[in-house]
Amino acid sequence: MKKQLVLGLLASFIALPSFAALKEGDKAPDFNIPASYAGKSSEFSLKDHLKKGPVVVYFYPSAYTRGCNLQAHTFSVNSEKFAAAGATIVGVSLDSIERLNEFSADPEYCAGKFSVGSDNKGKVAKAFELEVREAAEGKLDTRGVSIDHGFAERTTFVITPDGKIAATIGGLTPVENVAKALETVEKLSAKKS
Repeated sequence: MKKQLVLGLLASFIALPSFAALKEGDKAPDFNIPASYAGKSSEFSLKDHLKKGPVVVYFYPSAYTRGCNLQAHTFSVNSEKFAAAGATIVGVSLDSIERLNEFSADPEYCAGKFSVGSDNKGKVAKAFELEVREAAEGKLDTRGVSIDHGFAERTTFVITPDGKIAATIGGLTPVENVAKALETVEKLSAKKS
């Protein structure tokens, strides 16, 4: 009986996501980072975008990798629903701005529907208390191009205009992650109405 209990507890710990990210109710760290929107470089300011409504900040490991491609595409096809709820979307990774210019304009992924920001040293990810890993030697993206940057863990934050985190979403598939973020902003929009 004790052995089953120990095994059950061990299995539950293994199944839990391993992130120690900022939680609901925490103050989100403000940031300004180089970003790309529809293939054009710009600057993304969290503070400026919060003046317009909630911001969905989604951290992802790397542009042009399977899960990240799927997540970007899912955010793209749902971007009008996020906008209808008054929310802005920004993806954040350790990719260079050059890679992000391609990714943001790519019709298969971001399709010019939202910004993706370059946190090339991982400072923003670390401010949100996310794990940042070093580049893995010899890692290639889905285009066969070498990935020469580190990786932040896949976690999404929904931030309200007062700068507080309304939801921290991790440990889900890329598609489930987007669905949970959309559900959160729609609930925020309904409360506001």
